[in-house]
Amino acid sequence: MLRWAFSFLILALIAGFLGFGGVAVISIEIARILFIAFLVLFIIAFAMHALQGKAPPV
Repeated sequence: MLRWAFSFLILALIAGFLGFGGVAVISIEIARILFIAFLVLFIIAFAMHALQGKAPPV
C-alpha cells in the first residue's frame, strides 16, 4: 500500500510538472488517502503485537 502511495505521488509530481493540473490533484489525493490508510493499519498492527506481548515480525 505504501508503494502505491509513492507511485501516485510520483505520478502527481510528473503530471504537475507537465501542466496536467487535474491529474496531479487527483493523484495527490489518492496518494494521501493511501498513506493515511497505511499509517492507520500500521498503528493497529503495532498495537496488537504490543498487547499480545510478542515482538513484531522482522
